[in-house]
Amino acid sequence: MTILRSTIDADGADARAARQAMLDALDEIAAETAKAVAGGGEKATARHRARGKMTARERIELLLDLDSPFLELAALAGYGSQFTVGGSVVAGIGVVSGVECLLVANDPTVKGGASNPWSLRKSLRMHEIALRNRLPIIALVESGGADLPTQKEVFIPGGAVFRDLTRLSAAGIPTIALVFGNSTAGGAYLPGMSDHVVMIEKQSKVFLAGPPLVKAATGEESDDESLGGAEMHARVSGLADYYAVDEQDAIRIGRRIVARLNHSKASGPATAEPRPPRYPAEELLAIVPPDLKSPFDPRELIARIVDDSDFDEFKPLYGDSLVTGWAQLHGYAVGILANARGVLFSAEAQKAAQFIQLANKSNTPLLFLHNTTGYMVGKEYEQGGIIKHGAMMINAVSNSTVPHISLLVGNSYGAGHYGMCGRAYDPRFLFAWPSARSSVMGAQQLADVTYMVSKASALSQGRPFDEDGAQVVRHMIEQQISAEAMPMVLSGMVYDDGIIDPRDTRDVLGVALSAIHTAPVRGTDAFGVFRM
Repeated sequence: MTILRSTIDADGADARAARQAMLDALDEIAAETAKAVAGGGEKATARHRARGKMTARERIELLLDLDSPFLELAALAGYGSQFTVGGSVVAGIGVVSGVECLLVANDPTVKGGASNPWSLRKSLRMHEIALRNRLPIIALVESGGADLPTQKEVFIPGGAVFRDLTRLSAAGIPTIALVFGNSTAGGAYLPGMSDHVVMIEKQSKVFLAGPPLVKAATGEESDDESLGGAEMHARVSGLADYYAVDEQDAIRIGRRIVARLNHSKASGPATAEPRPPRYPAEELLAIVPPDLKSPFDPRELIARIVDDSDFDEFKPLYGDSLVTGWAQLHGYAVGILANARGVLFSAEAQKAAQFIQLANKSNTPLLFLHNTTGYMVGKEYEQGGIIKHGAMMINAVSNSTVPHISLLVGNSYGAGHYGMCGRAYDPRFLFAWPSARSSVMGAQQLADVTYMVSKASALSQGRPFDEDGAQVVRHMIEQQISAEAMPMVLSGMVYDDGIIDPRDTRDVLGVALSAIHTAPVRGTDAFGVFRM
């Protein structure tokens, strides 16, 4: 039998403590997410609605198929910065006219939807997701252009937005712009470089320079409508492909455009009606202990997300601090690599490399469940070849061409983060639980290393060593690294695609796997040199 058996005591003291810690963390994240949903706040939203306009989220909701899911991505972009949480953009994957699409909507209640460094970073990540998964991209445009005080951080890299649109089009991935308001200056190229453009009567404004700038530059007198209104672009310039009478009409037209794309998925699930896991998703709250130094069995997590809790484990007796095996998730085949006891030894690294090769042979996507403190250190392990074995695993991850999804559930430190397909290794999607932590090493270890290096340096130079001062610095560094390793900080920097409620894990991964299969899933046998 390959059905996983759970040993969790859901009512035990450990489970209750883990559940409460997770719920507390979820409350903190919910408070920040609420800020993103609120956008520019009540006054800005009321002013926007008084103009007869819908909010960005209302536009998305009307565009999506009835009762279909919407997986919001990078909702906490900009957290910890001077900008409103969310980066003045709402983005995610949803179904429009039966087609999975990537939606990117400016939030005009936040500084008129102006683009800041975090909205730019978020938008570019969305383009990357659309390109690699071949998802049609729909831009719901209403933006005043760049946030001018931060233009030095937006202008030069911002050109990639338009580059990406042309590359998506060249790759045969449809690009659609629904223009709900201003799209000025460089932003005018967003509809200009989209395959399909919808503009709204007396509402859409698309021009390289508005009337005041035209007057200053050329002395010409003009008005919004003759310079860049929807009717002008529909009748004269030809920039508008469709002329809508209001926002609802624009969304209706957008849905019809998608319906006519003839865009289909490369493949669907292997099992049309998969069985749900045999254990309740609610118990996922109780798996990760509050103290991440305490180990937990990732099979308990796997049992609550894969179909029928059915998991064929690969090499269960070898390299047992890394669990590997095969399953289905919402009907899609998947290979899973999950850290069991944190540290990766040579055996685990070699096991991972072989498993990744096998996944590529069978064209099977890979799911990485992170809880690692990195590769093992020490004389015995260095002499045993931990560097070359770790390099073997990283080589396999780097050159694997089947889609990867990473989920950070606990620690994700050092080179172990890389070997488990961290952000720099281009997973198709990367999500985090509220319990996740990620940095070059644990905060205490990093602070200890800094302390020891400073002490050794002073002694080697014959200088007096200030023990009290060094301990203060040591404490400050530990606090700093602890704060920087928190998931909201990393999510704010768009180093993941979102922090998810553990109870939603199966469905979030299901949406990601479905999106992945819009593009062909192909493995490779071309890897770099494995140092044996």
